[in-house]
Amino acid sequence: MFQKIRALFIGSLLALSLASMTYSTAAASRTGQNEPKLASKIAKEVRHELVMLPYYSVFDNLAFKVEDDKVILMGQVVRPTLKSDAENVVKSIEGVSRVENQIEVLPPSPMDDQLRRALYHAIYGDSVLYRYGLASVPSIHIIVKNGHVTLEGVVDSEADKNLAGLRANSVPNVFSVQNNLVVAKS
Repeated sequence: MFQKIRALFIGSLLALSLASMTYSTAAASRTGQNEPKLASKIAKEVRHELVMLPYYSVFDNLAFKVEDDKVILMGQVVRPTLKSDAENVVKSIEGVSRVENQIEVLPPSPMDDQLRRALYHAIYGDSVLYRYGLASVPSIHIIVKNGHVTLEGVVDSEADKNLAGLRANSVPNVFSVQNNLVVAKS
């Protein structure tokens, strides 16, 4: 009799442990399926918060990467406060546990400020490219560092990308132009 009770007890323990293993495996696979959804949700929220920053302008470039619950901020900004503001708004997003801020603050330079204004007029004053400047945050970002220009953002066609690069190259006192504009998929 004691043997039967003992065998029943051991059998029920094995069944219970097997059931808990099955449950934890199923829970882990459900968590793995939700991982891309969570990262996508975090990325969407981060993008929204960065675009809504009050001093984010055509002369700043903010980018980010989401790795699980960590967000890596990248890019270049003219104002140091924009770097800290970006970090603070991203820290407040639900699901983000860590923020790594790799945003570069561009050095203050009156010559670079003159180039920014001239580049803005050369690019957004063009009859073909002006439409990219109509949004609250224009899609072509002009980054100037020590006379070197980088164009970042999204355009509709390869012709627009090339035209923006030509317009930037036509501005006097520009040492070099790196055209990183991406053509949107249609």
